[in-house]
Amino acid sequence: MILDDSTSAVDAQTAAQIQAALDQLMRRRTCTSFVVAQRISTIQTADLILLMDKGRLVAQGTHTQLMATSPLYGAILESQIV
Repeated sequence: MILDDSTSAVDAQTAAQIQAALDQLMRRRTCTSFVVAQRISTIQTADLILLMDKGRLVAQGTHTQLMATSPLYGAILESQIV
């Protein structure tokens, strides 16, 4: 399954509902899912996050790992906290 910014044009509450439905769907599947997202909340529970900057891979890991090792990831998250 490939999702390209599936929650980009909706409010936070709707995004959370979409994410909950996708999480449930992905738990029942044995396939790989690729999720392209700008909202960290959309990919926070991913097994592996690839962080791109200007078309280049600059970091990879889980949300927890990236919070500990990537200043860019932390800055993106900080900018999204309302």
